[in-house]
Amino acid sequence: MTDVARVDLELNDCRAVAGYAALCAHSVLSVFEQLHPNDQRLHDAIDAAQLFAGGAKRTKVLRDRAWSALRAAGEAAENGEIAASEAARAAVAAAGAAYLHPLAKATQVKHILGSAAHAVRAIELIRPSNAELHLTMLVGLATSQVSEVLRRYPAAPSKGGRIGELVREIDAALR
Repeated sequence: MTDVARVDLELNDCRAVAGYAALCAHSVLSVFEQLHPNDQRLHDAIDAAQLFAGGAKRTKVLRDRAWSALRAAGEAAENGEIAASEAARAAVAAAGAAYLHPLAKATQVKHILGSAAHAVRAIELIRPSNAELHLTMLVGLATSQVSEVLRRYPAAPSKGGRIGELVREIDAALR
């Protein structure tokens, strides 16, 4: 097995990334809640990411809430609610962003930008004419620390379907 190079990554870097991811997921929370007003799983995942970003410990609660949001994404997809599923995946990615690894692998870029990509995709599906504006807004929400963390990693990989395309677009905009 080959050793994978590592990047310099502090806990505060993970907090910045999780905070950004939570903002991105929050931007499309209503897409899910319009169809499921009593389902708190996405809200809980985003809240957990925001709490971590604000200084809370990285605990099992983050993972549990990410798994719950993932179940919500799957249920929405099974019901044909693809935009709601993408909004849920943005929440999953927000909670998961706290677990960014210091491995110099292009696949880690999705941990940083996955929430933004899924949020843009949710908007593409319900209001295609607003997608570019939403992408621009989410790029503008990224702090300089998020961009600096992103630059420590190789560019996003050239796969992953539409979400991969969006990750690469956001990646290019933030580098």
